Amino acid sequence: MKQQKKNALISPYPFLDALEANNDRAWFAEHRDEYDTLRAQWISQIQLLIDTMASTYAPELAGVEAKSCLYRIYRDIRFSNDKSPFKTYFSALVSPRGRHFDGACYYIHLGGGNFAENGLYGGVWHPESAVLRKLRKAIVDNSEEFHEIIDNPELKRLFPGWYGERLKTIPKGYDKNHPEAELLKLKEYGRYHHCDRAFFEDPEWPVRAARILAVLKPLNDFLNYSINEEE
Repeated sequence: MKQQKKNALISPYPFLDALEANNDRAWFAEHRDEYDTLRAQWISQIQLLIDTMASTYAPELAGVEAKSCLYRIYRDIRFSNDKSPFKTYFSALVSPRGRHFDGACYYIHLGGGNFAENGLYGGVWHPESAVLRKLRKAIVDNSEEFHEIIDNPELKRLFPGWYGERLKTIPKGYDKNHPEAELLKLKEYGRYHHCDRAFFEDPEWPVRAARILAVLKPLNDFLNYSINEEE
């Protein structure tokens, strides 16, 4: 690997591309130094992202350490037919409690296969049934407030549509002609902003990402308030 200039950014994609083509322990061991360098860079970038968010609009993230938000590159292959030992992407879940958080959060995904999932995410993923029921009730009970959030033109532009699983029919307990039927069918309340490779090759991407994710703050706040509200 070429010597990194001060404040320069090493593109992670050559390594991730090569790992995609050589996903085995022997190849990884030979390139461990390259991975360690990129991992250190990733930690530094996520820390800058967290600190920027905390100092501008998300004070609940103050003091959160990037290492607590990062996922390992090693895959859990115990129950998978795919025995490839390594993930081919870097990822981090940003929340007040790092990656161990069940509420609405922010997620950053760099790389992975054809890089279609490259991007910035926010919202609630795979909520338990009880939590999902609370979210649906909150949306119905506070539909005007919720629509004010999700109908924000900037949110629609940067995070178009809902990203995640949904039911084919409206859940039990709601009329099939309910005005919020499409929202009630959602099993996850997630949003996604696609980033191309060039985005993460810009040394200033953590600051740019912080500005983009700011648009999701009202949505995440609504979801977390609804989850934590006592019934």
